[in-house]
Amino acid sequence: MVNATMQTENVDTTAIRQHELQTVRRSFIRGIAEPLGLIAALVALIIVFSLLNPRFATLENLRNVLDQASVPLIVGVGATLVILLGSIDLSVEGVMGASGMAWILMSANSRGGADLGVWAWIGAIAIGMALGFASGALFTRLKVPSFIVTLGMWYVGLGIATVMYGSGIVPMLTDEAVGGWASSATLGLPNSFWLAAVVVVLGVLTLRYTRLGRVTYAIGDNETIAKGNGVPVARVKTVVFVIAASLSGLAGIIATMKLGAGSATVGSGVLFVVIPAVVIGGTSLGGGKGGVLRTVLGVLLLTVLTNGLILAGVSPSWQSGVSGAILVAAIIVAAWSQRDRLRVAK
Repeated sequence: MVNATMQTENVDTTAIRQHELQTVRRSFIRGIAEPLGLIAALVALIIVFSLLNPRFATLENLRNVLDQASVPLIVGVGATLVILLGSIDLSVEGVMGASGMAWILMSANSRGGADLGVWAWIGAIAIGMALGFASGALFTRLKVPSFIVTLGMWYVGLGIATVMYGSGIVPMLTDEAVGGWASSATLGLPNSFWLAAVVVVLGVLTLRYTRLGRVTYAIGDNETIAKGNGVPVARVKTVVFVIAASLSGLAGIIATMKLGAGSATVGSGVLFVVIPAVVIGGTSLGGGKGGVLRTVLGVLLLTVLTNGLILAGVSPSWQSGVSGAILVAAIIVAAWSQRDRLRVAK
């Protein structure tokens, strides 16, 4: 009887180990296959659009694509951190508007004589950080869903930008060196892209080699277990929202530079590129799975798609339709395996 029991335990243990090995193997294969699939899709788009219009494959257009991708890349790093928590940040466009308007009013402009130099950058990003702290504090302390809190903060940011703008003429940048810095090239590539690349590298290093990165994954994977292991969940969430908002503020400055003028809606449309890019890249809306480099692939894919449709001569109405259909299909494919975890009922 004892021998039979021991044999049963041995069989069960072996079966469990085999199941664990199969799970690890499938996860490993999926972790390789998903980025390769994105890269293959990106290459396919490049080939198709190059055949449709020879201008697409030129060095000049490459610079345009990277310049267009810079703002979504900067915002995307912060959005990835938030989504890895299992939360979402919809305040992006409002934060960009508030920080961008603050920056231009503190720089050399056609409305006033203030030119604070580097302090204009610090002040503008500080406004973004303050909005991020407010979102994080309301989310963690009052237990208001991040969707609602950050949607409200979006309009708070727009309100701040509008108050700073007032009823006068939108201020214009008067320093050409400052206004042209973002789109100017260094080593053949736009400065805005180099700045975005630095942000991406810092995001990757943060997630892979810092405690903040590790506990962000842990909270997104299972918040209850993370809390039980002593992780200060509320504090980490607040810090992540502050980081995300500060990056949105930085993106607002870059977007304002490119526009050359202050605008409360300088971030218009960015959110609807960034969130799909994060999800298409493979970061789970349920949290705990994904990463910054995947978001980079998602941003590049959507930027190439938009740029290619324009050069192919597709009308704006069809561009919206084609882009929307591709986004819906890509998000369904990316999120299908996580549908049970997301607990979407209807």
